[in-house]
Amino acid sequence: MLLRQVIGSVFRRLRRERGITLRELAELAQVSVPYLSEIERGRKEPSSEILAAICRALDLELSDLLAEVQFDLTTAVRSTLPIRLQTAAIRVEDPASRRIPSGPRAYSSVPTAYTLVA
Repeated sequence: MLLRQVIGSVFRRLRRERGITLRELAELAQVSVPYLSEIERGRKEPSSEILAAICRALDLELSDLLAEVQFDLTTAVRSTLPIRLQTAAIRVEDPASRRIPSGPRAYSSVPTAYTLVA
């Protein structure tokens, strides 16, 4: 994921949360509607001046924008990390082999503990 895509995504989310149209934000930030749209879609990498103008228009500090971007990046990275579980190396051991009770009290509050050995 590219930084410009995350920045654009954050801008779009914040704009929508505030109930501002793309046109309104473009006017407030003094940028063209097509250019702002390209930024929100992650196709254009805005300069620091444009970032500052959009932040001002959204009543957002640059540090808050960067915190949002960092959160989104961290979340995106965590969600794409592969989780591998090698089941061939796992066995379940019953710490106390015992006879399974029968009758009405067979399923009462007797907990069964298992040990996961990897």
